[in-house]
Amino acid sequence: MSEGFGAYYDATAARPPRKTLIAALDRFAAPGFAVDLGCGQGRDTIELLRRSWSVLAIDAEEDAIARLRTRPDLPPGAKLETRVEAFTAARWPDCDLVNASFALPLCPPAEFPALWERIIASLRPGGRFAGQLYGDRDGWAGRPGMTHHSRDAVLRLLARLETEMLEEEESAAVTPRGKPKHWHIFHIVARRR
Repeated sequence: MSEGFGAYYDATAARPPRKTLIAALDRFAAPGFAVDLGCGQGRDTIELLRRSWSVLAIDAEEDAIARLRTRPDLPPGAKLETRVEAFTAARWPDCDLVNASFALPLCPPAEFPALWERIIASLRPGGRFAGQLYGDRDGWAGRPGMTHHSRDAVLRLLARLETEMLEEEESAAVTPRGKPKHWHIFHIVARRR
């Protein structure tokens, strides 16, 4: 397991699904097939399954997938497939929703354009992306292996999609592990036309 992820999973175990996921799900008329990139221990995956979606949950951490698979709130008969794989290298079938809650900033900058293209290409017409990107004023901007975007860059990424939610957040707070941090985040829901 990567250093620190166990503590992160412990700190976020009881948290509700992300607001971007809820905003995206509320826009669908019926359940479909979702891919949850960087699913962690499944706080969003569980909500998808609760709403009768079929889900492919992908995370590079074996511990994350094991925790997801043993959650007490995993619905009986859930249509869940899991993969232990880095989402930066993963391939997945066409889908109605790609959810990537706080995962995409962990993609190295050189790999981000190809990953973003895979996400958009995998969305069926009317399909949605839900997730976050970190802004260029984020406290972790410049960290090796992480991708940050200016607002203009985010708007360029979304140009081929219909933006249904774009909230920019900037605040001083703490990480789930209790460390102080300046956050600059774009919360996004966007639909493929």
